[in-house]
Amino acid sequence: MAIVNRTPDSFHDRGRTFALEKATEAVTRAAAEGADWIDIGGVPFAPGPEVSAAEELDRVLPVVEAARGLAVVSVDTFRPEVAAEVIKAGAGVVNDTSGLRDPAMAEAVAGTDAQLVICHSLAAPRTEYPSPRYGDVTGEVGAFLRAKVELALSRGVRPDQIIIDPGHDLNKNTFHSLELCRRLDEIAAIGYPMLAALSNKDFIGETLDRPQQERLAGTLATVVFCITRGARIMRVHDVRAASDAIRMTEAMLGWREPAYTRHNI
Repeated sequence: MAIVNRTPDSFHDRGRTFALEKATEAVTRAAAEGADWIDIGGVPFAPGPEVSAAEELDRVLPVVEAARGLAVVSVDTFRPEVAAEVIKAGAGVVNDTSGLRDPAMAEAVAGTDAQLVICHSLAAPRTEYPSPRYGDVTGEVGAFLRAKVELALSRGVRPDQIIIDPGHDLNKNTFHSLELCRRLDEIAAIGYPMLAALSNKDFIGETLDRPQQERLAGTLATVVFCITRGARIMRVHDVRAASDAIRMTEAMLGWREPAYTRHNI
C-alpha cells in the first residue's frame, strides 16, 4: 500500500505531494513501482490545524479519480461523510486511523463493496496524547480491535469487509511499537487481514538513531519481520524498495514464484 498525502503537514513528506499535480504524479509512480493499493490522505492523524470536511474532500477526490484503475484506491479518513463520498467516487478502502471513534463510519461502509481498516488509536484525531501507558500493550490493542470489529459488525459491516491495524506509534512509544512487532501474531490471530503501517516511523528512528529521511533500511527490516508475524498489507512510502523486499520474502516463504529462472537451469 503506497502512501500519497495531499497535505501540507504530513509527518514524512512534509507537503511534497500537497500540490494536485505532484499528488497525481505520485499516484502514477507508485503504481508503476509495484503498489497494489494506494492510500490517499487529506488530513494527517497527528495534531494540527482544523481541516473541514469540504476541504478534505477537495484535496482527496481528484486524487481518487487519478488513482482509479491503477490500483485499489484507499482513503485515509476519520469522517463518515468523507468516507461516503469517496466510496461513491470509486475508493475501495476506507482507512480509519481513529478506530471507529465515530461509529457512523461503520454505517458509511456497510452495504457497499468497500473495505474498512479499523486501526488502534487512543486520541481523538488531530489531538495530543502524551505519555501513553499500557499494562500489556499487545493484549490491550487486541481487546480494542476485537471490540471495534464487533461494533462494525453490529452496524452492518460484513466480515469480509474488515481489515485490522494495530497502529504502530499511534499513541504508543518505541517500546510499545517494538513489542507489538514481536507479538504481532497475537493480533493476526483475531482472524482478519492485518495492515501494518510501519514506514519511517519514530520507533524505527529511535531504535536506530536515524533521522526521518534515513530510515529505509530499518523500515524494510521491520516490513519483512512483520510479514513473518502475519501482516498482509504493508503501508509504505518507498514503494519500489518495499515491493522488492516483500516479494523476496514471499518467495522464500513459498508464496510467490520467481519472476524468471535461468541460473543453473
